[in-house]
Amino acid sequence: MAPKEPFRFHTRIRFIDTDASGRIHYTAMFRYFESAEIEFMRRLGVSYTKFGYGFPRVHVECDFLLAIGHDDPLDIEVFLTKLGRSSVRLEFRTSKEGRLAARGAVVIACIDKKTERAIAIPADIRAQFERELTEAPDKGV
Repeated sequence: MAPKEPFRFHTRIRFIDTDASGRIHYTAMFRYFESAEIEFMRRLGVSYTKFGYGFPRVHVECDFLLAIGHDDPLDIEVFLTKLGRSSVRLEFRTSKEGRLAARGAVVIACIDKKTERAIAIPADIRAQFERELTEAPDKGV
């Protein structure tokens, strides 16, 4: 069986997201991951705003492997790599001109908005996530 194709998101780095060194500010990469995540979820039919539950991030990480600057074109691949009872792990691989520039991950919990406690991922969303579950590519550089 051929490996599953990742979801791909294309963007460019905005000037406002760079720091005094001319490179992307480290916190801004998470906004680009989030943009890719939102489009990935939209493709699955998952909305963060239409229901009585929420999806806060409970863990984030990012490693920068190349300099990323203003107007650099980026391709961000999204992989759903872990599905728990109440959380999912998404991993991101960011390429600049075909070279791995950054990689990262977020863990998103499903919570009841009223109680702010973790709840099981609803069955319809779980089914969508199960179809997307894959192994992330080799983490080596």
